[in-house]
Amino acid sequence: MKIAVVGTGAMGSVYAALLADAGNEVWAVDTWGEHVAAINANGLRVEGASGDRTIRLNAVADVAQAGACDLYILATKADGVGAAARAIMPLMAESSLVLTIQNGLGAGERIAEHMPTDNVLLGVAEGFGASMRGPGHAHHNGMKLIRIGEMAGGRMDRAQTIAQVWREAGFDVKAYDDIEQLIWEKYVCNCTFSAPCTAFDCTIGDVMAAPDRWAVALGCARETYAIGRAKGVAFSFDDPVAYVTAFGQRMPDARPSMLLDHHAGRRSEIGALNGMAPVLGAELGVPTPYNEALSAVIRAREAQFVG
Repeated sequence: MKIAVVGTGAMGSVYAALLADAGNEVWAVDTWGEHVAAINANGLRVEGASGDRTIRLNAVADVAQAGACDLYILATKADGVGAAARAIMPLMAESSLVLTIQNGLGAGERIAEHMPTDNVLLGVAEGFGASMRGPGHAHHNGMKLIRIGEMAGGRMDRAQTIAQVWREAGFDVKAYDDIEQLIWEKYVCNCTFSAPCTAFDCTIGDVMAAPDRWAVALGCARETYAIGRAKGVAFSFDDPVAYVTAFGQRMPDARPSMLLDHHAGRRSEIGALNGMAPVLGAELGVPTPYNEALSAVIRAREAQFVG
């Protein structure tokens, strides 16, 4: 299968390397010039949970150089999804599929601004973690499950086909007919830990161990769960506190990507995570004081970042 991975930061590099190692024709697309040059010169190295390998693959700065592909995987930050969709739209063949994997909400809607969504699938990565060691070199910290499904729901055949491609590359993947439920269940967990861990500069376990911090995090969880219920999301659980507690207990030493962004002096995906809760809450009449306050703190800190 010919695959373009658009956005080959830490997670995108893991996707690209393992899919290429499985025999697919993979194009790594990224705007980081040193990264692209290093991959073309020396290959893409991924070490950690999935082993240690260096894979030769195509690396370019412009997805147009990849041309028509069977599958485009969008692994950009949330705010880069729209631009990625706009760039690949003219390249797509009739049978091309788009799979977008981001934290938070709104990826599908951003894509819909630039292309029809009949061929768009949504993905949720669970229990994953990765970081960049340098240009052309990613470290894979964790690897649990990728869930995928049609954006419009219902149809399963294409999701099953794509899931099999990922399985053959060593990923644990499942296809679902209601991916929105899974996106929302992850979103509740994201909001529980992303902004609180970043605001308090600590791990998930540290947030859970401090009663005052944990109270703030659970406030975020209850608010986002209430928004989802108001939207008609068919959650698999009735107790958000028990759900996020179990989630956090599985990875106490983890640092959310939002916190890692701040450590690197980068702006985060706050707008698609805790920052989205006040927007949706206002539309649905659900109060969101915890998410609103934390989002203000995160945005104030990011206003000091350069670039």
